[in-house]
Amino acid sequence: MRNGSIMAAVFFVGLLIVSVPLSAHHGNAAFDTGKKLTVKGTVTEWTWGNPHIYLKFDVKDDKGNVAHWIAEASNPAAMMSRGWNPRDVKVGDEITLTMIVAKNGTPIGRVQQLILPDGRKLGGDAGNGAGEH
Repeated sequence: MRNGSIMAAVFFVGLLIVSVPLSAHHGNAAFDTGKKLTVKGTVTEWTWGNPHIYLKFDVKDDKGNVAHWIAEASNPAAMMSRGWNPRDVKVGDEITLTMIVAKNGTPIGRVQQLILPDGRKLGGDAGNGAGEH
């Protein structure tokens, strides 16, 4: 019986060791979840793959300076359940993106809503606007 208890304890500790990094990976600790930013930009790269979907785009300010942004969304299966499709976005598309941004000021965000050139709205990680047309 003692060996069974030890094995159960080892299994439980191992499970904890594995689960802590996984939950940290999917957290929003690096993002200011209380602040949303909406920008218009031009898509420069669209990566539809695991573990996350990435959207790279350029945003021009009033003076013509270009900021190169990267926004991430969840995995493809989760985003497809929110109405996304890998063919929705193309390099060169003009998009409007609402995201929560990095706390440290780098041009990185997590997608909250994507408005496509045809006006369709796709919800992001919060699921806002999923499937709206």
